[in-house]
Amino acid sequence: MLSNLSRYLTYACAILYAVLGALLFFLPESLASGFAWKVTPFMTMTIGAWCLGNAWLAYVSARRWDWQLVSTSLLYLWLFGITECVVLLLFRSKLVLSEFTGWMYFFTLGVNLITAVVGIADWLRLKPTLRAEEPQLAGLIKILPIGAVLFTGSIGLFGLLVPLGFMGTNNKEIFPEVMTSFTLRAFASFYFSLAMAVIPLLKYPNLRLFMNHLYGASGFLLTVTAAAFAYIGLFDFAAHPVQLVYIGAYVVVAIMVGFALLKYGTGLTIK
Repeated sequence: MLSNLSRYLTYACAILYAVLGALLFFLPESLASGFAWKVTPFMTMTIGAWCLGNAWLAYVSARRWDWQLVSTSLLYLWLFGITECVVLLLFRSKLVLSEFTGWMYFFTLGVNLITAVVGIADWLRLKPTLRAEEPQLAGLIKILPIGAVLFTGSIGLFGLLVPLGFMGTNNKEIFPEVMTSFTLRAFASFYFSLAMAVIPLLKYPNLRLFMNHLYGASGFLLTVTAAAFAYIGLFDFAAHPVQLVYIGAYVVVAIMVGFALLKYGTGLTIK
């Protein structure tokens, strides 16, 4: 397994994301104006939801700390830190670090980036391998990692590559508010990281690894869905029916993940 330093840094990410996420998630109206760039309260709450999801995933990973269980979860955490820091670098002229939450977001991503660098260095040094353990994925559950890569990955790449103003990016077709380029790239990096982290499961489709990954990712599903329903009044499904995809995708996936966790367990033990 990776070094104790990697583990301690992962715990540090869990603590920092938990504090930052709680602030942004529960106080979006008060803290939106002081965030690191121009965002609305709904965007602030959604970013807080990512942070709370990151906190849960990082905690579960550091607590279990078994490469056969947490490798894909760590891959997500590393990718998130790297890609979001790249977004900050690209939009550094738009950063406004005048309030506590802006600085804390910047600092937390910095610790996340260090965690990624140390973790990747450990991986290159130790070369831990994944095993195609039994039991393998079976039945309809097989479609979940494939769907995550194709659907979530497509959304992530779309948001990373297309210019602002392209269909679906800033006219409330999908997200109910107009985004800046900064926000669009930040959101897209989150989705891209989620999708890329699942790719190893296509080669190593063992059930324990997958269920641990779903257990760690369950925080995102709950918090991001809760943020969407908290601001349900912003959605106009009559004028923009595709907005149903934003909420519907989270609800459908949450139901599927909940069913899978109840049926198969969280990865430590398989029912």
